[in-house]
Amino acid sequence: MRRDRLTLAIMVAIPVVQLLLFGYAIQTDVRHIPTVVFDDSQTPESRDLIAAFENTGNFAIVARLLSRAAVDDAIARGTAQAGIVIPHDYPQALANGRTAPVQVIVDAEDPLSSQSALAAAAGVGEVENLSLLSAAAGRRVLPVDVRVRPRYNPGLRSAVFIVPGLVGVILTLTLVLVTAMAIVRERERGTLEQLIVTPITRTELMVGKITPYVAVGLVQMTTVLFLGRLVFAVPLTGSLMLLYGVTLIFIVASLSFGLFISTLVKTQAQAIQASFFFVLPNILLSGFMFPRAAMPFAARAIGLLLPLTYFLKVLRGILLKGVGLGALWPDVAALATFGGLLMFLAVRRFHKTLD
Repeated sequence: MRRDRLTLAIMVAIPVVQLLLFGYAIQTDVRHIPTVVFDDSQTPESRDLIAAFENTGNFAIVARLLSRAAVDDAIARGTAQAGIVIPHDYPQALANGRTAPVQVIVDAEDPLSSQSALAAAAGVGEVENLSLLSAAAGRRVLPVDVRVRPRYNPGLRSAVFIVPGLVGVILTLTLVLVTAMAIVRERERGTLEQLIVTPITRTELMVGKITPYVAVGLVQMTTVLFLGRLVFAVPLTGSLMLLYGVTLIFIVASLSFGLFISTLVKTQAQAIQASFFFVLPNILLSGFMFPRAAMPFAARAIGLLLPLTYFLKVLRGILLKGVGLGALWPDVAALATFGGLLMFLAVRRFHKTLD
């Protein structure tokens, strides 16, 4: 172990780094959910109600929109996780003793992060009713009816959220690990010399290493989606062709990262340890298990360096929300950038020499 200093350093450093990183980053108390507002009333009463939502600490108003359709679009694109819609006759209903309906739309694809928003919205309605009823003696109907609408996962089933994410996690776990050992295995078996004397270029060698696993990744994704639909009734509301196209980009990015790891290490044991050091942050910081909205800024920033973060947004956007490339293109572009950059680094790191 003393002679193999790289392996020893990885074994000692990985637990320390993971403890500090994940102990600091993993939180489940989601606060300050990005929220858009369509206030069709624009009155002091409606502004007081919006302030009541903000004062809970669960809603952070990020935009005030001009139509109900704009609210739906913002939630579908993921720029907001909740929307508040106040009708134009809100103050008149309160003044005339009628119940004033207010709608709160919550993106419920992640049951863990949406439950606090659903509870807070219902709590705002109760507090407003108590305040208004105490000020108007003899009133027989509730002044405010806050109608909370969980969208995309109205049953708050965890399987609907977890199963699409499993596609990305399984692809990351298997493909990175397999390709991380590709070059190292050749070196340990003594077959790297045969590759060195061939006339193929470094780029052709790297592409040849990952090409068979592209088909493996597509088969894995198809299997998970089929079983998810059959066993857990996970919906597929978007374009299947778009889903496979983006998955192909993510597979190439994962395989390229595995190849990059294989150019950094000397043994298969080191490759396995380095791969798991990469896989665990993907599971914990990408939004697969824990809501990114609850993480501190540093953890969210690290998550932006992981391809799985973007792939999960695309997966859930297509499967659960049915959105198209027009809403997902920033995440698709990020995945393509990761794939191209990682392949470039792997080719640059690899030299057709035994050293």
